[in-house]
Amino acid sequence: MLEIGLTNEMSEYVDYDHTAAKVGSGLAPVYATPAMIALMENTCQTLMGPHLAEGEGSVGVSVNVKHIAATPIGMTVRCEGKIKELKGRKVVFEVNCYDEVQLVGTGEHVRAIIDNEAFMANVESKKAQAGK
Repeated sequence: MLEIGLTNEMSEYVDYDHTAAKVGSGLAPVYATPAMIALMENTCQTLMGPHLAEGEGSVGVSVNVKHIAATPIGMTVRCEGKIKELKGRKVVFEVNCYDEVQLVGTGEHVRAIIDNEAFMANVESKKAQAGK
């Protein structure tokens, strides 16, 4: 059961594939903001998974973060996600990322609980609407 205060932590090693230069969000060979956001989302969705009913999943609906310090290739970034609010089918997380020296990112991430089958049926219906 999802409840306020539940936490999860995940880490990733920063290699070239995680850099702004590689993902196209900048030119510097440092940890990219999109990579940080993906780690934040993954940390939160992984926390939710075991607490959802069969056939349910979650999707990210909001990310409001600040990337406040650069992390070079060769370091590890650790993300902490904590449920801070439950709003019906929405779960609000506090997220913080740290490299081996300092806080590098902080903010809030919101995920919505979905019925996987109904969600995918709705997504697929867009093809018909677009004539594809």
